[in-house]
Amino acid sequence: MTPDRPALHTLRVRREFLAVAKGDKQVRRGLVLQARQRDVNAKTDLDAASDPTNDADTAIRFGLTATKKIGNAVIRNRTRRRLRVLAHEILSAHGQPGYDYVLIGRAATKHRTWDGLRTDLRSALKKLHKTGNKEE
Repeated sequence: MTPDRPALHTLRVRREFLAVAKGDKQVRRGLVLQARQRDVNAKTDLDAASDPTNDADTAIRFGLTATKKIGNAVIRNRTRRRLRVLAHEILSAHGQPGYDYVLIGRAATKHRTWDGLRTDLRSALKKLHKTGNKEE
């Protein structure tokens, strides 16, 4: 991570994934991207972090999901690994601070070329931030 890029953290609890699911989503051939801007007044586990350099308002958080629908454990784990590397590469550069993202693997994720997955995530991010998030 470079100083000009926001910190990247992972979503860990079910309620965080459910909150992101209430936001916008973009479906692409290789993945589904869900995104939601965090409520600045909401308490998160990130706020309680002991590291004073972690800023909850400027951090980008992401989670990964791969369901049994896409294959057995080996395929799901491979899919999550691919999505994790993709998230670190693309979200750290193109994600917006203060947002939570969930990348959902699809059956095509395991066969999609690396450049194809990059294109999918970049175009989904561009479209999500162009349209904005749903108002509550």
